[in-house]
Amino acid sequence: MSDDPLQRFAEWFREAEVTGVEVPEAMTLATASAEGAPSARMVLLKGADEDGFVFYTGYGSRKAVELDGNPRAALVFYWRPLGRQVRVEGTVEPVSEEESTAYFATRPRGSQLAAWASPQSLPLASREELEQRYAELERDYDGREVPRPPHWGGFRLKAEAIEFWEHRENRLHDRLRYTRTREGWRSELLAP
Repeated sequence: MSDDPLQRFAEWFREAEVTGVEVPEAMTLATASAEGAPSARMVLLKGADEDGFVFYTGYGSRKAVELDGNPRAALVFYWRPLGRQVRVEGTVEPVSEEESTAYFATRPRGSQLAAWASPQSLPLASREELEQRYAELERDYDGREVPRPPHWGGFRLKAEAIEFWEHRENRLHDRLRYTRTREGWRSELLAP
């Protein structure tokens, strides 16, 4: 068992991938408004390393607005077939424009167009409104590269705490929590 929670996360993530866990990169992102009202939704992990856990969204989305007013968040990964869960808590900041642009270029063309078409989290008059906007963008960018919209990009959660949970019989689960300190990571075993 690694003393480095980021290395341990990478090992668990690889195990989830190789054992066929469906969408192992799916994670719950919990944010709170500046007033403390919580909200959570599923997003996809697009990178994890010593610098943090990266995901992408529209800057006008509810999650981005909440992170702007309260840059603290939590992530939860749950890999049921493995009986494992990972919780991550920390501060969030935008990734660089260059990093967002580089990632955007790897997205499928349909996802690129959708980033332009969707006023994420805002009310729509109808589904047709969204589909019409998407069709217009398809025509506008026909035969051309789709650039990253200025209202879309990434965020990085810098972990301050990471907890690993593993299923055991009789609800005597294993829980190990790592907390970042000035000297590195401190670990402690938690009761289930």
